[in-house]
Amino acid sequence: MQYRRILWVAVLACSIAFGQTPEKFDGKWATKLMCPEKGNTEGYTWLFNSMVQNGNLRGEHGTAGEPGYLLIEGKISPDGAAKLSANGIVASRKYARGVFAHKGEEYSYDIKAQFGEKEGTGTRNVRMGVVGRTCTFEFVKQ
Repeated sequence: MQYRRILWVAVLACSIAFGQTPEKFDGKWATKLMCPEKGNTEGYTWLFNSMVQNGNLRGEHGTAGEPGYLLIEGKISPDGAAKLSANGIVASRKYARGVFAHKGEEYSYDIKAQFGEKEGTGTRNVRMGVVGRTCTFEFVKQ
């Protein structure tokens, strides 16, 4: 039992010494979402703030429950890798792809992201081979 405790303390000490704690990402991040135009779907860029607390990112664009709202959330691992979840409400059909994309409809997708101490990037994951546009994210620590 004592051996496990010593091992745990050693691992924790090494993580802290090398800055490998999720908390190193804590703080306010400027977030930029860019979705290029594709076919008849117009492109757009959104700028909003995200907050990382205890290694957990949360960012919101717009007003909850209203068209144009987007919430991104997820855990950033100690190495900076993150799989974030995005949930939103379609603002206008001209910006959304798909037959069923109408203003007020809900949507969701995953974001594969990588964070450094001051900057990060992410890409919208395309699910099950569905043809979509590649939306990208840029994160800058404030």
